[in-house]
Amino acid sequence: MKLIGVDVGGTFTDLVLVETESGESTVHKVPTTPHDPSEGVLTGVRELCELAGVQPSAVDHVLHGTTTATNAVLEHDGAVTGMITNEGFRDVIHIGRHQRPEHYSIRQEVPWQDRPLVKRRYRKTVGGRIAPPGVELAPLDEAAVAQAARELAEAGVEAIAICFLFSYLDPSHEARAKAIVEAEAPGIFVTTSSTVSPQFREFERFTTTAMNAFIGPKVRDYVSRLETRLSEAGFEADLHIMGSNGGAATARMVSELPVLTLLSGPAAGIIGGAWAGALSGRNNLITFDVGGTSADIGIVREGAFAEASARDTSIAGFPVLAPMIDIHTIGAGGGSIAHVDAAGGFKVGPRSAGAVPGPAAYGRGGTQPTVTDANVALGRLDPRAFLGGAMSLDVEASRRVVGELAETLGMSLEETADGILAVVNANMANAVRSRTVQKGLDPRAFSLMAFGGGGPLQAVDVAAILGIPEVIVPPAPGITSAVGLTATDMKYDLVRTAFVTSADTDAAALESLLAEMQAELASRLAADGFSPEEMRFERAGDLRYVGQGYELRCAFPGSALDAPAMDAIYADFTEQHRREYGRINDNPIEIVNVRVRGVGAMPVLEKPAAPSGGSLETAKLHDAEIAFRVDGAMTRMTTPVYRRDRLPLDTVIEGPALITQKDTTSMLRPGDSLVADAGGNLLIRVAQKG
Repeated sequence: MKLIGVDVGGTFTDLVLVETESGESTVHKVPTTPHDPSEGVLTGVRELCELAGVQPSAVDHVLHGTTTATNAVLEHDGAVTGMITNEGFRDVIHIGRHQRPEHYSIRQEVPWQDRPLVKRRYRKTVGGRIAPPGVELAPLDEAAVAQAARELAEAGVEAIAICFLFSYLDPSHEARAKAIVEAEAPGIFVTTSSTVSPQFREFERFTTTAMNAFIGPKVRDYVSRLETRLSEAGFEADLHIMGSNGGAATARMVSELPVLTLLSGPAAGIIGGAWAGALSGRNNLITFDVGGTSADIGIVREGAFAEASARDTSIAGFPVLAPMIDIHTIGAGGGSIAHVDAAGGFKVGPRSAGAVPGPAAYGRGGTQPTVTDANVALGRLDPRAFLGGAMSLDVEASRRVVGELAETLGMSLEETADGILAVVNANMANAVRSRTVQKGLDPRAFSLMAFGGGGPLQAVDVAAILGIPEVIVPPAPGITSAVGLTATDMKYDLVRTAFVTSADTDAAALESLLAEMQAELASRLAADGFSPEEMRFERAGDLRYVGQGYELRCAFPGSALDAPAMDAIYADFTEQHRREYGRINDNPIEIVNVRVRGVGAMPVLEKPAAPSGGSLETAKLHDAEIAFRVDGAMTRMTTPVYRRDRLPLDTVIEGPALITQKDTTSMLRPGDSLVADAGGNLLIRVAQKG
């Protein structure tokens, strides 16, 4: 079976075509087209098929990681959005909770107030009320819903979020309101909170639904446009989109629930990193994905990645109640711009040169110094071998823009370039600490899996800051996220609020609810073409002590729930609570939400054939003069430059050295060493600071 993975980044669109049975792959990169990413995607898949000698009609699946939803939120560039909610609750998404983003700041940004997803004039209220446990206190005022829909349509609203109290217990009012709105305002994107996130916590549920509406038209149009263009180009394959939960979803599902794709690309990167680590028997990894505009950090423990808790899931400061892999993203990448701020401070990022104009080295009009320009100025990127020789770098342009900054700072060009890298590496190291040290994990117990176009170039410096002993560079670092797209399964999630305590647990009622959810997921997977043998289901719950504000996720057994199974679940929660908080208490335990994940098994990506290897003599391209900091001073050192595909296997290579390949460059500092192993990875032993 032939699969294409396409990951759209800030600077480049990465592509891979794999034959699942043989594990053979063809990789390609094209510039991202920010004005319409589907143009770059279409160009890339066409060229990729030509490189691989494959007809478009022979491709079975196209799997896509997209940043369309993420960028719409980060840039606050979504649809004009309206909301219909209960009388008296117009301002739930403005008020939020008593917690502030920064508890002690009197001049802080509160995202949902400073840049609301739904402006107040577009929030309409109607009569009707559902109350626990799903009882109708007052009927829905259907005439008011119709009037609100007409007013919003006349005001130019493009999307409407319908958010009623307790709709997670009874969605009938929301469903009826949606039907009325669609009849009164055809063509407007309409979404309901009971579809997007049927669980308690009004502020988070309403905000998540508003976000789904805010990004809905843009994502829907993008997916539709991409499907049409692929079809016109001769592709008959199904288009699947990576979700934030680490699984693929159909284009139809994503068009209805685009909020599921907010971490689409980064999620694929963690999966690709875990897959590559397993090739060398490494199952405890810190994934370090550095692209043109951002760096994404994830944790893999014993081959599995964690899902973010409700208190940790947010995008651009907005809370999001949607299943997401635990990923931390910062604005630090190859295109991050170095500058002096208004207070005279030296900063790197989060502003980025992006794909256009990009770093000065790309020769597309960039005039500000970036991380890439700093590396070029120090000789750490080979201008003759960038993108496998497909693109040349303008060394003089990089030296010029870095030199201009050096004059402002009163430093030498090399000291300035090294300073740019020192700042961005420190920012990246702090991001890793936030996902390890601050969560009670020792980063020294992990390997740093470095990928993305910039990861292998920065990894040894970041690892040295953190005391991490090993850096792993996967076979195709620049397209590891694209590989991750081809190594995942179809995944759908359902959640229902239960509110059951250990004092009054009805195991049979819980089992009935879980079975109902599982049947719904089975039906959805069957509609996607999966047989019962290709499906599996995972159950879990969100538990807390009665009176607590947040929950811990606990796995449920796959077998039917009974009293012993419930005892085991409560014991698991108690142990998790002890590990997380260092204590337990005597309050009853409460199951707040129950969850079921349905997984449809996609074709398995086989382990690729072991690289043939070569010799150091055939691998060496030439020597370069590269600047390193040695004993506190910048020193130019004669450094060999090797072609990765010709490196001998299981042979120790001492630093300094550069390892080039089409999609990235890996660096060894003086004191570092490297071995190319039979799994296709580069294993770098990092020299630690005295």
